[in-house]
Amino acid sequence: MTKKILVLDGNPKSRSFCQHLSDLYEIEASEYFNIKRFNLSQMVFNPSLENGYEARQELEPCLVDFQKAILWADHIVIVTPIWWGGIPAKLKGLFDRVFLPDFSFKYEGNNPLPLQLLKGKTSRIIMTMDAPSDYAQEQAAPAIAQLDLYTLQFCGIEKAKINLLDSMISANSDNKLYWETQVKDLASKGE
Repeated sequence: MTKKILVLDGNPKSRSFCQHLSDLYEIEASEYFNIKRFNLSQMVFNPSLENGYEARQELEPCLVDFQKAILWADHIVIVTPIWWGGIPAKLKGLFDRVFLPDFSFKYEGNNPLPLQLLKGKTSRIIMTMDAPSDYAQEQAAPAIAQLDLYTLQFCGIEKAKINLLDSMISANSDNKLYWETQVKDLASKGE
């Protein structure tokens, strides 16, 4: 059976290095695996979970499609920038709206720990940032914890493999070529 991979370009900008890396991953991986691709910049939805979990908020069509793709996928690849030590607001809104009770987790009885409904899936997070290398790990830590530990792992997805591409602002063509080669290699292996 061919591995099923969901690729999400998590940058709300329509043109970015994240989009470029997502393109490279999709093109390379599609030679070997089944791929579904989403671009946050093209998804039209209200990112605010208006009523929390107290009332059902109808999902926009792109969110319904994204939920179906999550259930379909064996492996989820998220390419996102780090802005202000976190993920972009629209990307956070995507997870708020999609990773809902009875879809990605649920509580049973008085157990304070959730039943994880997305077990059996793996993930890769590729993050870009402008911070200099000396501060990259420190600045990335909150975003990694939010996205991997408190979102993906909370719902049962295995601990993500992380690629941190730092100092985009001072990157030269050799740096970018190295990152592009790295992403293509990951894609060819379905990682």
